[in-house]
Amino acid sequence: MTATTARAGAAAAGAPAPLAPARRTPTRTRTRTRRRVWAWGVGGAGVLLALVMLLHDRIPNRPGNLGSLVETFLPWTGVPAVLLLAAAAVFARRPRAALVCALLPAVVWAGSFGPALTRGGGTAAEGPGGFTVVSHNVDDANPDPEGTARALAASGAQLIALQELVQPAVRTYQAVLAASHPYHEVRGTVGIWSTHPLRDTRAVPVMPWTRALRTTADTPGGPVTVYVAHLASVRIRPSAGFATGNRDAAAARLAAELEAGPPGRTVLVGDFNGTTGDRAMAAVFSGFRPAQREAGSGFGFSWPAAFPVARIDHVLVRGLDPVAAWTLPATASDHLPVAARLRHTPG
Repeated sequence: MTATTARAGAAAAGAPAPLAPARRTPTRTRTRTRRRVWAWGVGGAGVLLALVMLLHDRIPNRPGNLGSLVETFLPWTGVPAVLLLAAAAVFARRPRAALVCALLPAVVWAGSFGPALTRGGGTAAEGPGGFTVVSHNVDDANPDPEGTARALAASGAQLIALQELVQPAVRTYQAVLAASHPYHEVRGTVGIWSTHPLRDTRAVPVMPWTRALRTTADTPGGPVTVYVAHLASVRIRPSAGFATGNRDAAAARLAAELEAGPPGRTVLVGDFNGTTGDRAMAAVFSGFRPAQREAGSGFGFSWPAAFPVARIDHVLVRGLDPVAAWTLPATASDHLPVAARLRHTPG
């Protein structure tokens, strides 16, 4: 008996006719196939991004210093992670495995960088045995060095370290900061102003011209060795990738100076043109604690001032405890000033 005969017989008997099985049209089939392709594409991209976050230190640095470039901007992997979440909501609800894969980078990012967003931070009140340090690349083309100097003096820091000092701006900084910070030393294009006496200051040879110094600050809690450094700039070039050769060479020389320098309480500040996550900076930062990572809120991006995307200006310590870390409001420089409140480690 055919389906037509059955339906006719059922109608004659007064019974409802059985429904014919639904057919998938070619258009509907193509749509489902396309959605599955998109779903697995989104899921695959999620797995790849999560692997980059987890295994960034395995990315080779040749050619073009790709590993260092990824590590410099690693916090920004949160942006594609959010975009993948949005895409997953549209395309990857089925199959479930694709949805889970699309969610992976958000989970990994939250585990890696979430604590930086939930920590307390900001300025810290004065306390016994502590002091505040500010570091600022003031920009050799700064159109308002006087205003910059006044803003830094108003921060209340006992130590103010400056980079990219050039004449005649140096005289302006000396004049404005003289009343609040009577002790100062300048070597080449870096300098330090202090409310506490400074001694044993010398240039640190990290580049052909002087861009680093070492001094000792006699704080009420005891002497502290202070390094102020400005490493060479980096560039992203189509022909060379992430060009860091000059910076990396300067970093190696600075690392050797730090290794041979005085032990004990030490502050390392400046514009390093590199993040603490960049493998090329590991030798320099080894043995030091980044104040922002330990006591700051957020990432503390410092460059460029108009829309900061990376923290390349740092306050790092050894034998001291970071109490708070923060960035100061923008000056006329292309960098933001970075600050940290430090406390002498008991014992």
